[in-house]
Amino acid sequence: MKFEENITERKDGRFMGRFIIGYDETGKVMYQYVYGKTYEEAKKKLIIGKTIESQYLSGKNITVTNVYDEWMNAVVNRVKESTYANYKLKFEKHILPELGNMLCSELSAGSINTFINRKIADGLSPSYVRDIFTVFKTMLKYAQEEYGFRLALKNVVLPKIEKKQVEKISNTEQKKLVEYLKNHIDLTAFGILISLFMGLRIGELCGLKWSDVDFNNKVLHINRTVQRISSENGNRKTKVTISTPKSAMSFRTIAIPDFLMKYFEKFKNNQNYFILSGSEKVIEPRTMQYRYKKILECAELESHNFHKLRHTFATNCMQNGFDMKTLSRVLGHSTIAMTLNRYIHPDHTHEHMLMNSMHRLF
Repeated sequence: MKFEENITERKDGRFMGRFIIGYDETGKVMYQYVYGKTYEEAKKKLIIGKTIESQYLSGKNITVTNVYDEWMNAVVNRVKESTYANYKLKFEKHILPELGNMLCSELSAGSINTFINRKIADGLSPSYVRDIFTVFKTMLKYAQEEYGFRLALKNVVLPKIEKKQVEKISNTEQKKLVEYLKNHIDLTAFGILISLFMGLRIGELCGLKWSDVDFNNKVLHINRTVQRISSENGNRKTKVTISTPKSAMSFRTIAIPDFLMKYFEKFKNNQNYFILSGSEKVIEPRTMQYRYKKILECAELESHNFHKLRHTFATNCMQNGFDMKTLSRVLGHSTIAMTLNRYIHPDHTHEHMLMNSMHRLF
């Protein structure tokens, strides 16, 4: 007996439903069958099956560019402006030109591996290529959840990253740098001392306002960061933004060393002014990096990146007895493991001191 919705009652009393799932090479219709003990059960399974198949068929014909547009509209109000700009840059510069017209359903580990190898051959660093894939993978997860197709990524082979250990600034050079900064103290020199002795990221330093300084309790509140990001609109390719810190743990309060307090007192200014500029105008990280390189040159010190100050601070803290939990909090890390893996680089002087102390156990 046949019923509506392509449901048939079989001789054994069960109900069978069917719906079209496509056509073979000869044009013959292909069906998917569902079964139920009752008509209602079969109908329910039929509706579910049709919904899933409809979702799958729509997903079969959607391109990477189509999903990218959808995904960006979905995340625009859920991520920071800098994160959104990062997604946009990686997709529009690297992913879409090569994979944009490809159907998501036709993506494979092989096609993604080919893309990765091509990017390495173009001269991109393994670290950056891995970052590109991470963003791509996030979008693909959205596509799979929305359209029901499955893409196995376990066979994607990412390039190995050779970790370059960032050595701290030597003690000799630190002394020479601090002496130079104290003898040529201004807002820029003061900012460098803050990063060297409090471990701030360059963007956090640039974002400091005098309202972030608690003079009574001698603490500094980290509430914002300054970045240069890709510009969404306008003629400029990039723009400077002031936003919340890197992560939730980056919002933090740090004790100010006593010797730095005299400089905070010396330069104290309007609560709404940025510390580095002494005005309402923000100094961007690129400018601060340039000024730091000039100071290193004038002090006759080896040139290095501003971020090395943060590495040096972390290593100095470890060598002077900081516990890892406290240091991790001061640096604004979400885990102690991140602090250990990224920032702790003990030199051989400290190693010898620790090894020689072992005899005290006996």
